[in-house]
Amino acid sequence: MRKKRASFWALPLKLFGIAALTALLFYATLFFWGVVPSAANDPARPGGFTAKVTPKSGVASIAQQLQNQGIELNSIVFQLGSRALLVKAKLKPGTYLFPFNASMASILLQMARGESIKESITFVPGMAIWQLRQLVDTHPALEHQTKGLTSAAFSKAVNLSHTNAEGLFFPDTYVFDPGESDLVIYRRAADAMQKNLAKAWGNMPNTGVLKSPYDLLILASIVEKETGKSSERSQIAAVFLNRLQIGMRLQTDPTVIYGIGPQFDGNLRKVDLRRDSPYNTYMRAGLPPTPIAIPSAESLLAVVNPAKSDALYFVAKGDGSSHFSKTLTEHEKAVDRYQRRITTPSKTSSP
Repeated sequence: MRKKRASFWALPLKLFGIAALTALLFYATLFFWGVVPSAANDPARPGGFTAKVTPKSGVASIAQQLQNQGIELNSIVFQLGSRALLVKAKLKPGTYLFPFNASMASILLQMARGESIKESITFVPGMAIWQLRQLVDTHPALEHQTKGLTSAAFSKAVNLSHTNAEGLFFPDTYVFDPGESDLVIYRRAADAMQKNLAKAWGNMPNTGVLKSPYDLLILASIVEKETGKSSERSQIAAVFLNRLQIGMRLQTDPTVIYGIGPQFDGNLRKVDLRRDSPYNTYMRAGLPPTPIAIPSAESLLAVVNPAKSDALYFVAKGDGSSHFSKTLTEHEKAVDRYQRRITTPSKTSSP
């Protein structure tokens, strides 16, 4: 009887041993067998092997994509491994930098954590649209679908509400996957600006000076370009709102410079101030027809919450700050002091 019991358990034990050995070999292959090539395929990232996984891909499709890009894995083992590691539903799309000779388990776990390569681009407050487009057009990690488009075609492609794209993108740092379309970045920035503008307009006092959110955007862009010291934004906004309230011309250099365009050489001349254009606020009353740059959230808020001030003038003091004046006489004295450098001798000074 004992011999029969031994023979009865012999086959299950043998099968169990084979299954255990198979599982051990499977996990050893999964965790220790290198499948990522040891040679870099991306000159920009020599520290590893770059591979891209498209959105909405199933595990089998991911395996095929990785194989097509040079990673030597077995599709069946890859799919079984994703189940064994409980990451099948967690694999995320993106561009990945896998370590050289990384195992299949290492790849799966990295994708489950979403540790993909990220790129970024920063839109700086005060940038004009031509500067913004140049920045995007020269970013090496973006797919350039808008490069070379006319202004009208560009606005249509980005789905903008205005044919002139100036000022319609929110300044911020935008993170994206390598190879993403520039259209995606522009649309994200445009949506962000509309949200910030709508929020600001919702808090705008009903004074009748500004007629629309677009007017707010235009004035905020001027405040952005005129501000040398951040703490003075609300005071500068107050000056321009005060001028608009009484029908006084804005008389601001940045709008004239914007009208000159990219060919501006840094020297604003009297002849420029006397040359008529829609952006010459020395010769034309009211706001210019479009923004002149992308304003920051701070500039939007400064227009919504201007300082309580009767000032109609300001002049740069040379240290980044400005001197604010209520009257032209006071302003001229400030200009003499800070710009023309004319000083009045004291009683003790020699003639």
